[in-house]
Amino acid sequence: MTGTRAGTLRADLLLTNARVRTLGGRDRSAVAGSVAILHGRVVALEDVPAHRVVDLDGATVVPGFHDAHNHMAWYGLSLAEVDLRVPSLADLYDAVAARAAGLGPDEWVVGAGYDENKVGAHPDRDALDRAAGGRRVWLKHASGHMCVVSSAVLADLGIADAPVEVPGGRVVTDDAGRPTGLLEETAQSLLSPLVLPYPVATLVHAVERAGHAYLAEGITSVVEAGVGGGWIGKSPVEVAAYQAARDAGRLPVRVELMVAADVLRPLTAHPADDLGTGIDLGIRTGLGDDRLRIGPVKVFSDGSLIGHTCAMTEDFTDTPGTRGYLQDDAAALRDRILQAHRSGWRVAAHAIGDAAIDLVLDAYAEAQRRWPRPDVRHRIEHFGVARPDQVTRSAELGVVPVPQGRFVGEIGEGMLRALGPERAGWAYRGRSLLDAGIVVPGSSDRPVVEGRPLVGIHDLVNRTTEGGRALGREEALTGLEALTAYTLGSAYASHQEHERGQVLPGRLADLAVLSDDPASVDPSRIRDIEVLRTVLGGRLVHG
Repeated sequence: MTGTRAGTLRADLLLTNARVRTLGGRDRSAVAGSVAILHGRVVALEDVPAHRVVDLDGATVVPGFHDAHNHMAWYGLSLAEVDLRVPSLADLYDAVAARAAGLGPDEWVVGAGYDENKVGAHPDRDALDRAAGGRRVWLKHASGHMCVVSSAVLADLGIADAPVEVPGGRVVTDDAGRPTGLLEETAQSLLSPLVLPYPVATLVHAVERAGHAYLAEGITSVVEAGVGGGWIGKSPVEVAAYQAARDAGRLPVRVELMVAADVLRPLTAHPADDLGTGIDLGIRTGLGDDRLRIGPVKVFSDGSLIGHTCAMTEDFTDTPGTRGYLQDDAAALRDRILQAHRSGWRVAAHAIGDAAIDLVLDAYAEAQRRWPRPDVRHRIEHFGVARPDQVTRSAELGVVPVPQGRFVGEIGEGMLRALGPERAGWAYRGRSLLDAGIVVPGSSDRPVVEGRPLVGIHDLVNRTTEGGRALGREEALTGLEALTAYTLGSAYASHQEHERGQVLPGRLADLAVLSDDPASVDPSRIRDIEVLRTVLGGRLVHG
């Protein structure tokens, strides 16, 4: 018996007659036939006496999937909103009208998921007014980096006829200077007094609803990429919602919470502590346990690639003269990263454009020079348009890029238009990161795109857009590499590779049972693999 003495213990659960992808060994290709679980952890990779034995009839067992960048509360909330993933503006307006027909005159129409690259243009306030009968309308872009509102909302904000200047964002206007209803980046925060905060009870329900969907997809761990502040947060007490969910048994998966940098402030402490900025009581990255913990601080440096608001060093191919913009003054962003590092936080900086990536890498390098810390693993969320020299520099600095392979499949056509063929291979890299010695995590950014891990693995391997075009095919991973990204790679990005991400004795018994093996099946069929069962901490929680 591996991991304990044969015959001295009876396992709680034995999964046998299986193809167990342990992801152990130097090449991660090791396969076992059984996995035994005791007290929530793996204790053996062979048949041993057990209180419960499940014959899997040859199914594949992999570590539970770990989404390294998702928006759990946002996704849960979106499940009750109008689904705007439609093929045309006419369909969008029809969906708004259908929802409005069932609402009172003072109720809001809230929708999510539209992409102007797919419907042809952003919705317009006047058309929304007609569709919704003058009601307040709030439609969220698929990227989350912009939204469109109706005239009634603009009037509530006092900008129905003239825009306001918003640092790090934009109130978009037409040729006559009249707001169109489109609010980019930090301009979305103008809505906060009208729509935030959400009640804790509402957030608990959203988190629970999202978590059950995750278990059905084999997900056992996620990183929630921004709580508590900025346009991404849903409440100043958002952590309390996750704690309440856990206390009530309504937190279905393991969660690591990124804290929005907006909530950091100067700390009062002894001068010798040299803490800089943080949150109350000196709480920082790492507080919590294997079910709910505080992760990095989230810093937004720029915006969206498909929305053309990310900060680039060269023009977007389809909009000459446009290079996006930073979400704050460069010096302020740099200082925010430096102070968070100095205070003991891991930093997860959102940076999609290569100009933003330059700024973040410079700040990480300076932070380590001034306040050295071992094995920090600062992150760059998305690492969307990365030049070859930035890949090399990230590896040298020990920075963990967190790209989303699913973007290629679902929004790749918009990326191709924005970047052109010369830079398309820089988008959401995979192969070049591995070749540079970087541990690549798997993530979705859900609900920006579909979050099912097997679809994400499919896109990491196939690198093909919805239109059937190749996008950076040279960046493709093998099935085994993509599976490793969504399990061990994501665990590494969270400093949890010794607890999860492999099926080995001593690791948490978080497992997904699949109808086929993503590491060996025909690459074109990866997305069709079914999740048969999900195990979390040794308990069967799905299937």
